Order: sequence, then structure tokens, then C-alpha cells
Amino acid sequence: MADDQLQVELVAADRTVWSGQATMVIAKTAEGDLGVLRNHMPVLSLLVDGVVSIDPVGGERMYAAVDGGFLSVANNRVSILAQHAIMSDEIDVEAERSELESAQGDDGDDADARAKRAEARIRAFEKAS
Repeated sequence: MADDQLQVELVAADRTVWSGQATMVIAKTAEGDLGVLRNHMPVLSLLVDGVVSIDPVGGERMYAAVDGGFLSVANNRVSILAQHAIMSDEIDVEAERSELESAQGDDGDDADARAKRAEARIRAFEKAS
């Protein structure tokens, strides 16, 4: 591994979403946005519904939407573990906009959570565009 690289794993409950070498990762934690570069101090933090950005080695910045989870940083390894995660190029933005509209019109207990997840997916898609 080169001097400025991190080993990154983005894992959902049902699959590995992305794995590879990166120079930077930014994720939204319960304490706020966290940027990770090589030799970052060890961290274990809760993720909130939001967008994760990854700067892969030799490529353009990538975005993924995650539905909460955990972020672990140690020894230049970043593990992002989420119940659901999706890369921006896999997002059906029209379906997410419909979901957001539906969630905003509902009064159910899960309506706020559904709206936050849809908003995160829409943001990931828009950032990548």
C-alpha cells in the first residue's frame, strides 16, 4: 500500500458494496462529518442516514448513501458497516423522489426515517451528477 492510501470496505448487510484503495473517506456520523486520511487516529462511530464519499486511488470521487451503521478506522483501514448501502450509480432517483413525497405525506412512525433515507439517496445521486 502506498504511503497515502487507505484500505476501504463499504459493506451492507447483504453484500460488499465497494472495496478498494482510497486516499480519503468522508462520512456523516452522529457527532458530525468525519474526514479520514492516512494515519488517522482509531475511531469507532455511529453513522447517521447520509452520504459517504470515497476518493479512490486513480479515480474520481464516488458517493454512496448509507442507512445508518458504524464507521471504524484503525491502522489505515476504514470499515463502513450499514444495514443498507447503495452506490450513487445504482440509485433510481425518480423512485426515491416518489418515496420522499410519500413519506412526507405520511404520519406513521417510520415516515421520518423513510424521508431521511430517501433524502440521503437523492443527495448521493445529485453529488455524483
